[in-house]
Amino acid sequence: MIERTFVAIKPDGVQRSLVGEILGRFEKAGLKIVGMKMQWSDKEFALKHYTDDIEKRRGKKVRELLIDYLSEGPVVAVVLEGVHAIEIVRKIVGATEPKSALPGTIRGDFCHVSYDYADKEELAIRNVIHASGNREDAEYEIRLWFKDLELHSYKNAHDLHIFK
Repeated sequence: MIERTFVAIKPDGVQRSLVGEILGRFEKAGLKIVGMKMQWSDKEFALKHYTDDIEKRRGKKVRELLIDYLSEGPVVAVVLEGVHAIEIVRKIVGATEPKSALPGTIRGDFCHVSYDYADKEELAIRNVIHASGNREDAEYEIRLWFKDLELHSYKNAHDLHIFK
């Protein structure tokens, strides 16, 4: 099943110059970049990204911290395409809490902060990247961040190994 998913390299990932390293991991896994741009989001846009669903799951304070975090610097927004792209990207990214992310994942290799520390310090957890959690989230986030004209279809070398 070929699908598309959304990834955002968050302000800390951009500020730490991790964009190339992160994108390379997805490309090496055979995922295709079909949309990419850098955007500095305001809080109004960040509210649309972090919907009230996150507030229901994690609380109002966490949502506010995430909105501030997403709008504190530029984000590199990416749409990736590939076989089971959503699941594969989530595995490459690793657990949301960096302390729990396995070595070899993006968060496991580039972050280490725990929920406990972030809560104690009243900070959004700096985990360098966002990845859509499921098909519905991916569709919503892609439509939010990209216009149809900003998404592209093309063949790459990996397609030779996927298609008959």
